[in-house]
Amino acid sequence: MAGKRILITGAAGFLGSHLCDRFINEGFNVIAMDNLITGDLRNIEHLFKLENFEFYHHDVSKFVHVSGDLDYILHFASPASPIDYLKIPIQTLKVGSLGIHNLLGLAKEKKARILIASTSEVYGDPNVNPQPEEYWGNVNPVGPRGVYDEAKRFQEAMTMAYHTFHGVETRIVRIFNTYGPRMRLNDGRVLPAFIGQAIRGEDLTVFGDGSQTRSFCYVDDLIEGIYRLLFSDYVYPVNIGNPDEITIKEFGEEIIKLTGTKQQLITKPLPVDDPKQRRPDITKAREILGWEPKVSRAEGLKITYEYFKSLPTEVIEKIEHKDFTSYNK
Repeated sequence: MAGKRILITGAAGFLGSHLCDRFINEGFNVIAMDNLITGDLRNIEHLFKLENFEFYHHDVSKFVHVSGDLDYILHFASPASPIDYLKIPIQTLKVGSLGIHNLLGLAKEKKARILIASTSEVYGDPNVNPQPEEYWGNVNPVGPRGVYDEAKRFQEAMTMAYHTFHGVETRIVRIFNTYGPRMRLNDGRVLPAFIGQAIRGEDLTVFGDGSQTRSFCYVDDLIEGIYRLLFSDYVYPVNIGNPDEITIKEFGEEIIKLTGTKQQLITKPLPVDDPKQRRPDITKAREILGWEPKVSRAEGLKITYEYFKSLPTEVIEKIEHKDFTSYNK
């Protein structure tokens, strides 16, 4: 694969930056693209000095041009934090519709294989646990989370249409809760929220009674699954995640134990349409890709906690969520 060219959208984000690292290490020429609404150049600044890395500050909801040959595309541009996509709902819908249309068109023109980042959120608040790929989901299209859920569901449908109608080589990964270094501490997701509160000496906020479940996959495991899927021959969605399920209350207690702090768990009302269960059925990943997670939650949390502790004080203390005012005019 050395010398092959790959375009990675959302490259300055949490997952995008780790994908850049992986494909650089595999000898690819990486073209990174991000409009930096939720991404951060600090996640990829260590790559700027490399000859086989280039960065374009661009919004993929607008026409996307890449000169020369292109072998692969990874479409990871999208807000992923619930607070993010509730603050920028239109941009979230556009990147999952206009953005995927532009990139599928590029893949068709360049005869490139494209892998898109879908999400466990396509299952909504599931009536089935664990969730297999054949489950169609229980999604409220007009609820507050619909802007993200339906953008991803449309993205999957558009991808399959380009595959069946135009013969484009496509792959779809459904990503379950993932964590690790380079997550934004104040992005609103439960893991960075808990660790940030613990580091600052605050009580940990649990929404609802804490009985809802999540399954957390360490980022290195996820990247390996994505890498294997890209080079597989399977065109239908594949769940990539860790099936080790835990309640939010138990998870909060784990974080308190990990950080050695004395905080309490406090409860607040559960947000609208917040899923009660989230656990992947990874039978397909095991059988088709020979993949399953290797990093235990205890090991992954320790690495992630050390990363968050190493952040500058002003980052740790910044509780306010990212300001999107300039993008919403």
